[in-house]
Amino acid sequence: MAQLIFYFSLGDASISTVATHVEDVLVKHFKELTPITTFNSEDSVVRIYIAEGASVINVRSFSDGLVSITVDYSKKDRENKLNTYNTMLEIEKELQTKIEGLKWSRTFPSIKPDQSYRYYLTSDNRLTEYDVEEMVFDEVSPYQRVQIVRSTTLGHILVLDTLQNLAESDVIYTHTLMQKGKENYKDKSILILGGGDGALLYELLKENPKEVIMLELDEVVMKACAKYMRSACGTVLDNYEGENYKIIVGDCIPSLEKYQKEGKKFDYVFGDLTDVPISVDQSKELWDFIDVILNRSFEVLNPNGKFMTHVNGVGTPEAMVSYKKHLESLKFPVTVTTDEAYVPSFFETWSFCQVSRAGKTEQ
Repeated sequence: MAQLIFYFSLGDASISTVATHVEDVLVKHFKELTPITTFNSEDSVVRIYIAEGASVINVRSFSDGLVSITVDYSKKDRENKLNTYNTMLEIEKELQTKIEGLKWSRTFPSIKPDQSYRYYLTSDNRLTEYDVEEMVFDEVSPYQRVQIVRSTTLGHILVLDTLQNLAESDVIYTHTLMQKGKENYKDKSILILGGGDGALLYELLKENPKEVIMLELDEVVMKACAKYMRSACGTVLDNYEGENYKIIVGDCIPSLEKYQKEGKKFDYVFGDLTDVPISVDQSKELWDFIDVILNRSFEVLNPNGKFMTHVNGVGTPEAMVSYKKHLESLKFPVTVTTDEAYVPSFFETWSFCQVSRAGKTEQ
């Protein structure tokens, strides 16, 4: 099924007059239009119709002059080019001429539930439609649903539990996370928490570090990206150990505890894990996890080391505010800097955070 929605601001036109005009126009475009029921709600009148092809049409007229028309139609109708967006535009134009005092109207493209992999949310829950051609990978791992879709303009996109994570076009995301050109990684020891898409590891290895260790929980993510995201990760996921890098599959927290006991230190720790929740009131379990990661990470950081992470979209500024509050709860004072970058596959600007112990010198 799919939907097309119109909104009309009607001014002084009566609900009954508008309803008559709407029905007259719908009859011209939908064969066998049959009224099913009409009922009143507290602030509106709802009329429901069915039409040929099992289309269901809902017309809701509000007392303040707003009218919405929703058409649910089948995939078969769409394949037969019935009830298309252009048809809806024609209906809108006809109604514009019929309804006296019409202030504004808007036709929206259809949503195609049978192609749900084309739709994703921004950080502040705005629906976006992508030019996705097909799903090329879809597997449920022990931890999450891992998908890779192919976009005409963005390349392959990694999607985890229906949330877009990284596209082949998103090198700016990785460069901003690592503060490329601002940080010196030559001969440095680096730890990546997460990073299963391999993009951060790939870009860091270009900087000639001493060593990079990556701790990734989900091997399915790595195998999918190694096959379909090679322009982002290169060949680093083909082998789990190289001349100056090592990938360890498993939960990062036991490894962090092990490094602490061994006294192993890193110059940089990257938190390339889950996004920061929007507020401290949300996802207590996730905030507890973030606190554990922060504390464990600083236990294995050199005194002058830095913890680098992504936060959330700038459309949800409360996420950065909440994150900074959590940083204040650490056992020692920290210095926090931030950066932003527009990420192509997110359709929005994303925020990033760099944290170091207060009063320490730059590396």
